[in-house]
Amino acid sequence: MSNHSQQIVQKLWNYCNVLRDDGLSYGDYVEQLTLLLFLKMAHERTQPPWRQASVVPSGFDWPTLTSRDGDPLETHYRHILEELGKKGGMLGIIFRKAQNKIQDPAKLKRLISDLIDREKWSMLDADVKGNAYEGLLEKNAQDTKGGAGQYFTPRPLIQAIVDCVRPRPGETICDPACGTGGFLLAAHDFMVKNNTNLDKDQKKHLKLEALHGVEIVDGVTRLCAMNMLLHGIGPNGAESPPTVETNDSLRSDPGDLSPGTVNSVFFQ
Repeated sequence: MSNHSQQIVQKLWNYCNVLRDDGLSYGDYVEQLTLLLFLKMAHERTQPPWRQASVVPSGFDWPTLTSRDGDPLETHYRHILEELGKKGGMLGIIFRKAQNKIQDPAKLKRLISDLIDREKWSMLDADVKGNAYEGLLEKNAQDTKGGAGQYFTPRPLIQAIVDCVRPRPGETICDPACGTGGFLLAAHDFMVKNNTNLDKDQKKHLKLEALHGVEIVDGVTRLCAMNMLLHGIGPNGAESPPTVETNDSLRSDPGDLSPGTVNSVFFQ
């Protein structure tokens, strides 16, 4: 990891410790990073060199946060979370039932202006963003074991299982109890590292269609969606259905999964 990358990771950790003194858990902190980083990166994609249409409605975007301070900032942030949580697609997944856990407007301003706004996150290598984010997720897993039947699979075990399954380009990878996306990310990395000559269509399929996760808890779905996004996986807008959804995988019969009927890999 480069010195710049290490500095970013250290800044994330240091501020997490500041907020923990106010009673925020690692999970609360990661959730707030999820929401704010998405808004920041969505804004970055509207700037050069991308110049893409904003996926966030006007009036609820990143500049409306950086232009406010004090109580008006905290009030507007809560309004953004409430309104974006009503939207569909990736916005709805990331912001559904979201709440502001940082009640001190000064600390919210510092997180927005000093930690997040000063970086161009879309320019950073996906591994830098992903490694920093996964570090916080792993720390949260150690801090709050289980809960709603959730247990975080150790990364070495995930890697061993993926190495045995050996997912291939063109296959659909489904994790019906995906948590924060560890199996899906490992499967994605395996296919990228072992298939260096993917064509344009294969790369598009791998980014938008190959991976699908189901999680029963909204808050964990949000973490998974942002984890995938920070690794460059899944749609930035409405170009395809979201990579992950909140649902109960055992609610209905998945159909005929006998060999040869579906070109898919299932992690269970």
